[in-house]
Amino acid sequence: MISTASSTAEMITQGKLHINEENVEDKESGRMQCCGWLLVTVSFILAVLTCPLTIFLCVKIVKEYERAVIFRLGQIADRKPKGPGLFMILPCTDTFVKVDLRTVSFDIPPQEILTKDSVTVSVDGVVYFRIYCPISAVTKVSNAHSSTRLLAQTTLRNVLGTKNLAELLSDREGISISMQESLDEATDQWGIKVERVEIKDVKLPQQLQRAMAAEAEASREARAKIIAAEGEMKASRALKEASVVMAEAPSALQLRYLQTLNSIAAEKNSTIIFPLPIDMLQSFMQRK
Repeated sequence: MISTASSTAEMITQGKLHINEENVEDKESGRMQCCGWLLVTVSFILAVLTCPLTIFLCVKIVKEYERAVIFRLGQIADRKPKGPGLFMILPCTDTFVKVDLRTVSFDIPPQEILTKDSVTVSVDGVVYFRIYCPISAVTKVSNAHSSTRLLAQTTLRNVLGTKNLAELLSDREGISISMQESLDEATDQWGIKVERVEIKDVKLPQQLQRAMAAEAEASREARAKIIAAEGEMKASRALKEASVVMAEAPSALQLRYLQTLNSIAAEKNSTIIFPLPIDMLQSFMQRK
């Protein structure tokens, strides 16, 4: 019973301390808000009194593809970016950061990557991205462009490290889509949208290039021999069918004989051929 009462007293004491701390924090935040409003009011009054001189400091312009994130006493004013067009700031209490919303591209420098089948290759690429949330791009990352570049390099190494050399050479589109999804997921909290990732060049070692060239040449020679053999087989079948047709029609053999003589006579050569008339061979063909 004594221990229960002591624990209850401790809980009550801790609750009172917590309430006191919250009250102190509320009072401090209230004082800070009062001071902030006082400074903003004083700055506004000074800007109005010195209007002809401070008009160039108060009026700012952002272009159609830009947005301005305004900080008033360290806090984002209105919780939304300004622009495009004209907007007003207070010279003493406000600062602003311009953010470009256009699509930006950058090259990924060549990366030495060890593939899944232990082949070292050098791969580079290009990334296209844009900022869709200016507030997140300013408040959640110190340098959005530099951070995206570094993340693209590490993502390229991580993704290609899980691929074989054959997949790397044949499935570039799939690798690009995988990299885009990984980058887009990682940069979404920074207010950045990765629109496209492309693999530009894959450089192989010289020894591997020679080996692949020899393999490709051997494959082409084997394919050429197969095609030549298939052509000879088809030609022999055609000759067999032609011989059967000529055997059934002797006049066809006579026409073929005359066509051969015509082609020989058309050639300009010094050899004179006296062909044997085919009628003299008719008796031998009948005996056979």
